[in-house]
Amino acid sequence: MTTSTKIGNDTSAKKPLTMDDLLANSVESPVEEGALLPGKVLAVKKNEILVDLGARGVAQIPRREIGWGKKYEIGDTVEVNIIDPDMDDGYILGSLRRASKDKGWDEVQRVVEEGNSIEVVPYDANRGGLLIEFEGVRGFMPVSQLGPQNYPRTSDKEEIFAKLKTLVGKPMMAQILDCDQKNNKLIFSEKEAIKDGLSAKLTSMKVGEIAHGIVTGIVDFGAFVNVDGIEGLVHISEISWERIANVNDKLKLGDKIDAKIISIDKDRLSLSIKQTLPDPWISESAKFFVGEVVEGTVTRITPFGAFVQISPSVEALVHISEIGGEGVNPESIFTLNEKRNFVILEIDTENKKISLGLAKKK
Repeated sequence: MTTSTKIGNDTSAKKPLTMDDLLANSVESPVEEGALLPGKVLAVKKNEILVDLGARGVAQIPRREIGWGKKYEIGDTVEVNIIDPDMDDGYILGSLRRASKDKGWDEVQRVVEEGNSIEVVPYDANRGGLLIEFEGVRGFMPVSQLGPQNYPRTSDKEEIFAKLKTLVGKPMMAQILDCDQKNNKLIFSEKEAIKDGLSAKLTSMKVGEIAHGIVTGIVDFGAFVNVDGIEGLVHISEISWERIANVNDKLKLGDKIDAKIISIDKDRLSLSIKQTLPDPWISESAKFFVGEVVEGTVTRITPFGAFVQISPSVEALVHISEIGGEGVNPESIFTLNEKRNFVILEIDTENKKISLGLAKKK
């Protein structure tokens, strides 16, 4: 005789779960402020992300707590830092940015130790520099640490701020200049990141070569020029063979120029536009001869005499010895910008000098 085995009392058989069973299984430790909880992205909206924390509820992540430049999709696994576990609307207020911050500091430390350059994207600007978030950690790039291509070449605070705002959202290379997790300090430098590349470019450049650049800044004493990422300066005296009073009369921001490299000092070029052009002094001075009476305009008065413009590109000197010698004050003889007749006493073509004397009155 065979015996049958009852399975009704078999504890291995599954029984339907009751509501009490479900509630019992869902008991979790209370959600506390500052806790770090795993979850899955439930919804991605314009100004917030909703994250499913399982039995603990749903976390609402406002835009400011998502993290600059971070993109999430439904189903992504994330970690949420709890800001407020019991909001009035039933949601849990959370932050993805804060959750990644501690891990971010580990990444910051790794980058510093390896000395690597990294790509960063400024998310905002203030009058002192750019605000940057890297791996959830927020930092700062001072204006002084911008590279030549992005450095605002102006002393006007509003123009500096306007330039900085144009850099928001644009990727740039940077190195971490200083970091201090305890004091929540993170400083970036674009200048340091591109330094080696600029040094290599500078090494390949030679004095006397013609460089091609773009005017990036205009100041009273000249114009700043970007030459393949390297900063150059054209002093006002090297812009034109003619004397100019205002740089803006000759150059504008964004102008493309050719300039001769006249010196290389550390990481900066000294440039000359006028030396790429024929010197008009040669052709203009050839029109004058010794003994000729010419009309000129007094442009400068010094203790040793007065400088006189006798053609657009030729300036001559009336030495103090020609107006009475020592003891005579040139300012008592000449007035700035006055026009008078002078006689040419000497023409020194090699040194590009012309000496004048006072013409006798008729």
